[in-house]
Amino acid sequence: MTLVPRELFPRLYTSPPRQQFIRNFSLWSMKKESDLESALSRNRRWIVNNQIKFIILRYPGQVVPVKFLQKKFKTLDLQGKALNWLKKYPCCFEVYLEDDKYYCRLTKRMMFLVEEEEAIKDMQEPVFVERLAKLLMMSLNHRLNVVKLNEIKRNFGFPDDYLIRIVPKYSDLFRVVNYSGRRSSMEIELVSWKPDLAVTKIEASAQKEGSQPCFSCSLPSTWVKSWERFHKFNAAPYISPYLDPRGLAEGSEELEKRNVGLLHEFLSLTLWKKASILKLGHFRREFGLPEKLNALLLKHPGIFYVSNKYQIYTVLLREGYNGSELIDKDPLVVVKEKFGELMQEGLHEYNRRHHLVNLEKKKKDMVLARLDKSKDRSSEIPDNDDQADKLGGLFDPEERKRFYKILFDDTAP
Repeated sequence: MTLVPRELFPRLYTSPPRQQFIRNFSLWSMKKESDLESALSRNRRWIVNNQIKFIILRYPGQVVPVKFLQKKFKTLDLQGKALNWLKKYPCCFEVYLEDDKYYCRLTKRMMFLVEEEEAIKDMQEPVFVERLAKLLMMSLNHRLNVVKLNEIKRNFGFPDDYLIRIVPKYSDLFRVVNYSGRRSSMEIELVSWKPDLAVTKIEASAQKEGSQPCFSCSLPSTWVKSWERFHKFNAAPYISPYLDPRGLAEGSEELEKRNVGLLHEFLSLTLWKKASILKLGHFRREFGLPEKLNALLLKHPGIFYVSNKYQIYTVLLREGYNGSELIDKDPLVVVKEKFGELMQEGLHEYNRRHHLVNLEKKKKDMVLARLDKSKDRSSEIPDNDDQADKLGGLFDPEERKRFYKILFDDTAP
């Protein structure tokens, strides 16, 4: 089997700089849709806090110095102080001061969710096996690089130790191989083909409805030209991504149909029906995808939604969402949403406290302002005395005595 030389695929095992990625893909995105953009922004805070959660769980004693988290903030694409961020989520993270140093650990409620998530992962193991097998079955050589898989494992809900927990346990399906001998070239290979798994979500839905497999379009009726292009594309027969595409002509409609089907199936297998286009592009050769992946996605706006929110290019499967809400929620998504609710509860509490502090500060400022005004008024009283002195001096006691002496004493000069 022919191996792809590493020099023909630069930066295969390390992520390219974001600026280089943007230049290669050009500045592109679709017309913004508030509902789907809202879904992305809601997930953003969750993703960051989920990464902080993993950092804490992996740290010795599961207690992390805040200074250590501050160093990790750059990798999380965050700015500002880590301490301020952690204090915004008091229901998730417990921050305390010890020996003049701040430390952070997960709250008890957060630890309960961690335990619940681990229990669900144990129950979902057969589902993870199917997802991994499907990914391998869609790849051209039925092999995927472990380093690349690690970048997207959480998109599919795979546990961090899936390589140890799942792969050896199902030796009839998977095996770890390394044909080049390099550590970064370790791959998971499919051992046996499972025909019952080679059915896409589109084909499964068509079987239930008793119809021919085809794509669905989620665009407003006013997008007339986009609908016309979609109907023309959808009229051609559906081609399964589990079929070998090497017999299809380059640039043909059949190959495009297969590639769109593969992207649809890939996103359907993810928890949130979305993926980073940068990470998806790392599997271009394995899945036989075109070099200009962005052009393919933008050509089908009724199937995919492309966003560059937070300067991260992301593709969402439109049919997976109803407005901003995910339609089919995996059990792992449900427990992760509980994490999101806990975040919101803590953020609400933080905002409430912050509001009360601001109100108290405003009250103090008002009291101080009133005191300053009263002082200013009292300082004006001597001016009235000066005016009184100018009225002939009768308000002075000595002057009054002299006045009365002159008035009643005829001998006075």
